[in-house]
Amino acid sequence: MIPLQLRVQTDAHAEPLVFRLRNDESALDISPGRDAILRTRSGDLALYDLEGREIRVILPPDDMCDNDVVMILPGRSIAHRLIRSASSHNTLLVTEQCDQLCVMCSQPPKPFHNDLFRPFFEACLLAPKGAVIGISGGEPLLHKARLFDFLFMAHLNRPDLHFHVLTNAQHFEETDIDFLRQLDQSKITWGVPIYASTAEIHDRIVGKSGAFATLQEGLTVLARSGASIELRTVVLRSNLSVLAALARTVSTRFAYCKVWAIMQLENIGYGRKNWQLEFADSSTDFAAVKAGVDVARAFGLNVALYNFPLCTVPSEYRMYCCASISDWKQKFLLECDHCTARHDCCGFFDWYPEHRGFKRVNRL
Repeated sequence: MIPLQLRVQTDAHAEPLVFRLRNDESALDISPGRDAILRTRSGDLALYDLEGREIRVILPPDDMCDNDVVMILPGRSIAHRLIRSASSHNTLLVTEQCDQLCVMCSQPPKPFHNDLFRPFFEACLLAPKGAVIGISGGEPLLHKARLFDFLFMAHLNRPDLHFHVLTNAQHFEETDIDFLRQLDQSKITWGVPIYASTAEIHDRIVGKSGAFATLQEGLTVLARSGASIELRTVVLRSNLSVLAALARTVSTRFAYCKVWAIMQLENIGYGRKNWQLEFADSSTDFAAVKAGVDVARAFGLNVALYNFPLCTVPSEYRMYCCASISDWKQKFLLECDHCTARHDCCGFFDWYPEHRGFKRVNRL
């Protein structure tokens, strides 16, 4: 598992420090005040200079973190690796508050909010050219004004960046359309969960009465603004029997969506708590997922399978599988050793329970 936090020592500071770790001070793109230059390294201990401020960092073995953008909060001895330059899996957790209680939530909501939009914006200014940055929560649109301002300023200052925003779409209003149209929608994808084609099942899964009706209104706002939308469905025992019906709904009523992502369950947060009740082993019974994919493809809708190791999917459906699991939380099993498909496979979550997971895991 790749560490996203580094132990650090530096002088006291009143505001979050956001900067890049740089190994070569002769680089042409050094930004004064934003780049910490490596002076010495002995073992895992590295000494950086940030315009006269000494910063000591414990680096991971075999990882120089060169060009990584980090943040140190006041009074903390931890540097958060916000943007890893060598990774395509960078996500900013903008809030841990949420207005839903999804049975499979991997990031259970918390009642408090620490506003870090400004340092996150500073981090984006230092991101590699053309980077894709995820925006997640909690529910980011609980802080809609701050999120919209963040996206607008990022678009203005770094038009090369792409963003993927995860939202339950409960907080869009018609008055948002004019603002959304000001953004370069080709650089933003809105990832929106939908778990069934009926309010009864969807609302029960997300733990919020009226959520399905509000979701449809939110999707309409996004569609009218010209947004790029990725609908997301986690496969659960609660919705397994209605995946085909949901596929028809997504393919007809929400045909303006760019892609429908069908996702396997993650064993963390509420997903771990409800694993026994909700995990659907698609390695032994792929029929429901197959039906959903077949219906969607018949209507011409793009489909992606997230978090499905290739060996758990019939060969004719592996073309839809994506390397979806973020590299920092990805692992492979002993069975994966010498597998010919390993480099194309998403692998498993670091916290995947082998004794309670897929029954059929084999090398290809």
